[in-house]
Amino acid sequence: MHRLVKTVFWIAASLMLAAGAAVSLSWAPDRPVSELQARWAPPPSVFVDIGGLQVHLRDEGPRNDPAPIVLLHGTSASLHTWDGWAAVLVAQRRVIRFDLPGFGLTGPFPDGDYRPAHYLRFMGALFDKLGIKNCVLAGNSFGGQIAWLTSLAYPQRVEKLVLVDSAGYPLQPNSVPVGFRIARTPVLNQLMRNMLPRLLVEASVRNVYGDPAKVTPALVDRYYEITLREGNRDALVQRFIQFPSGPDAQRITDLKLPALILWGGRDRLIPPADAERFHRDIAGSTLVVFPALGHVPHEEDPAATAAAVRKFLGLT
Repeated sequence: MHRLVKTVFWIAASLMLAAGAAVSLSWAPDRPVSELQARWAPPPSVFVDIGGLQVHLRDEGPRNDPAPIVLLHGTSASLHTWDGWAAVLVAQRRVIRFDLPGFGLTGPFPDGDYRPAHYLRFMGALFDKLGIKNCVLAGNSFGGQIAWLTSLAYPQRVEKLVLVDSAGYPLQPNSVPVGFRIARTPVLNQLMRNMLPRLLVEASVRNVYGDPAKVTPALVDRYYEITLREGNRDALVQRFIQFPSGPDAQRITDLKLPALILWGGRDRLIPPADAERFHRDIAGSTLVVFPALGHVPHEEDPAATAAAVRKFLGLT
């Protein structure tokens, strides 16, 4: 009996040590933006005050461009997702990209309001601040949803639209990144406020690539560290609650402007069937599908996807 008690004790102690080690390895409290700026916001990054929010932004290319290209990233991404496109486009066009409120180094809306109307007011304020009277607006995933809603809200300020694996219709995913599943799950999403295993971030990024082998440690570092920006994890939970995909889908047919729809053929989060719906619902739109790419084709293969944008814009 004494030997049995001793064995049970050591098993329990081992389990406790293992659990403690797991928590220790996963422990990742919020980081202030000041700790992240040196690595993730070197020049040409600037921080611009828009409605009291310090927005992390990059504004590059010819200043006399009458219709700048404005790029909106997706959920849990940042302006860095457009690095490849910016490198190709800035020689001929002014390119503006920034971290949307709730993400990147911009961080959360101070009032915790992540409803569509608030994002649209933010977009209007950003246009005013930067003097954008007319633009080409491009967005991926959640950023795509903001892009087409912005085109409807400010039709005189958006001359062309580029949707990259855009949200908009009710979601019918074949696979959801594990990080998104946790953010949508009560109790678990509260644990995520101070715990974030790097392996979880890596699995989530690999999930949205058509070829997971392209996901490098440096890429995972970027997604992981920027997610730790103070307030971003709470903002992610609220964004999913307050700004779902689908309620405004019937308005997509109201879009009356030149539109390019780019899609990854291996997108499992927003499958290619939605690309066909956008193409059908936006009269006169152009659809280009990249069979080997996933949910973030602009990041996975910036050269091929930017070439399609250049053709759409008539750049030589």
